[in-house]
Amino acid sequence: MLQVHNLTKKFGDNKAVSSVSFEIKKGEIFALIGPNSSGKTTIVKSILGLLEPTSGTITVLGHDVVKEGEKTKSHIGYIPDEPSIWSYMTGKEFLLMMQTFFKVPQIKREKKITELLPIFHLNGIENNYFDDYSRGNKQKFSILSAISHDPELLVIDEPIVGLDPEGAKIAKQLFVNHAKSGGAVLLVTHTLKVAEEIATKIGVLKYGELIAVGTLQELREKAKLGDDTSLEEVYDSLVLQS
Repeated sequence: MLQVHNLTKKFGDNKAVSSVSFEIKKGEIFALIGPNSSGKTTIVKSILGLLEPTSGTITVLGHDVVKEGEKTKSHIGYIPDEPSIWSYMTGKEFLLMMQTFFKVPQIKREKKITELLPIFHLNGIENNYFDDYSRGNKQKFSILSAISHDPELLVIDEPIVGLDPEGAKIAKQLFVNHAKSGGAVLLVTHTLKVAEEIATKIGVLKYGELIAVGTLQELREKAKLGDDTSLEEVYDSLVLQS
């Protein structure tokens, strides 16, 4: 679904990402974790086609992100850490606009919105302006907009920030269901508990380098920790104490 091969990105003399390689297959949720300035945002922006790699390649369903940008973007749903919204647009208008961008046939748009709104119990407020929504509801509409065109790959940056406990639970299940139905998820997060709960594979970044990749159990073994060790403890061992 996603292949990142020897990705390097420099900004002047600063190497933000250095020879990073990983892949995400159908059915997988890959959590990318690491401290601030470890390269997570640079990797995400490179996958989305917002930054061009200094070297290396990125492919989505076999399509090169640099050479076939429009094609790759059509397969991706992106959920940013801060909801991308227009204050004087309604939630429904936002969903319709996103479907238009991704060329969802007009005949399917209204039906899709009818299916999406109940996921976060947003029925009845879809015609309100974004300015009137809470931070959590803005994030919920942002999540729905990312899946409104049925993308194969979800790229998610801190998805549960601002969500209430029920909303966070629904969002996590949504991502799990997406993977189970044959999609794939790249989850970038500082919330290690979420990564521990839903990720099938985890990549640990430090100073722009991928220092460990594997299941939680494989990372425990790499850190020489026990089977009941939490991801937070594994992270401390691999990143903070190395």
